[in-house]
Amino acid sequence: MPKEMHQKAAEHHEQAAKAHQNAATQRGSNDHVGGKQQSAQAAEKSKTAHEHSTQANNKSQQQK
Repeated sequence: MPKEMHQKAAEHHEQAAKAHQNAATQRGSNDHVGGKQQSAQAAEKSKTAHEHSTQANNKSQQQK
């Protein structure tokens, strides 16, 4: 189970990284409204990734 949890957390981190890249691209093209929206999505994906990482780490610690 922890391996699956860690994999899911890694997927969320990858999604967050892509969202951050998209936000940077939009801000770089002076699309500030789109950039703000992308930044908000990136922040939410980062939060979700962190939560999954924490859960996976806690589960791994319990199994030791």
